[in-house]
Amino acid sequence: MAHPAQLGLQNATSPIMEELIAFHDHTLMIIFLISSLVLYIISLMLTTKLTHTSTMNAQEIETIWTILPAIILIMIALPSLRILYMTDEFNKPYFTLKAIGHQWYWSYEYSDYEGLIFESYIMPTYYLQPGEFRLLEVDNRTTLPMEADIRMLITSQDVLHSWAVPSLGVKADAIPGRLNQAMLASMRPGLFYGQCSEICGSNHSFMPIVLEFIYFQDLEVWASYLYIVSL
Repeated sequence: MAHPAQLGLQNATSPIMEELIAFHDHTLMIIFLISSLVLYIISLMLTTKLTHTSTMNAQEIETIWTILPAIILIMIALPSLRILYMTDEFNKPYFTLKAIGHQWYWSYEYSDYEGLIFESYIMPTYYLQPGEFRLLEVDNRTTLPMEADIRMLITSQDVLHSWAVPSLGVKADAIPGRLNQAMLASMRPGLFYGQCSEICGSNHSFMPIVLEFIYFQDLEVWASYLYIVSL
């Protein structure tokens, strides 16, 4: 969960998010070194009398400032492509959940439990309990098993939406008439919050997402309870 005056990303909950944070730090360090070098050269040129102006036309320095940026781009591109392929891997998902965007709420279908479907609306402020977050809490939390590969099927019934949970490193567009896939996994139990990241209408900012990761045996108890309530 983000907190006030936070400068970095949210703490990683999934392996993909850990890789994204590492890539962010890697790229930020490269940018910092380039910026420091450029600032040093600018300050040097403004404060030092040039005595070797002939070097500005040398082929050697032109070769250096052509090859060096190419090497830097390769250093950025290789880990980026690695993470891109990791996010597209779907190896035998343990669990499947379908999220459907509506104006302006989410509904969820558990493909592994026949008939287990519910809607998730934002919780009105006057219903909030102490410790719950305004504009982020929902009436029905999406409960999932931890330490399991979960396949998300994301679509929309009306307009474009975007299903995003920052701490899991997941963000996928919900497009009417199309199914998008995303893989997520949580290494620890807890509550994780997200929101619709598409400007889908007047209530765009009132489509929160709350995922509750629990142990698998507790998930079976939760699913059985929902069946009893729905009867």
